[in-house]
Amino acid sequence: MSKTREKFATQVDSEILSAIRAIAEQEGRQLQALVEEALVDLVEKRKQARLRPGVEAAYFASHDKYGELYKKLAE
Repeated sequence: MSKTREKFATQVDSEILSAIRAIAEQEGRQLQALVEEALVDLVEKRKQARLRPGVEAAYFASHDKYGELYKKLAE
C-alpha cells in the first residue's frame, strides 16, 4: 500500500464513531490509525472473498446442471 497520505471526509453513525473514539482512547491510539486499520482490513477481506475465475465458472456451471438439486437441499 502507498505511504502517501490523502485527506478525505465522510459521515458515519454517531454511535459507531463514539465506539471507535472510546477504543482509540483505551488503546492510546489516534482515531486516524483505527480508521486506517479498519479500511485495510476491509480491503484484505474483499480480496480474499473473490473467487478465482476458473472456480467461479465451475460454480456457475454446476448451477446449470444441479440447480434444482441445490434448491431441494436448501429446503
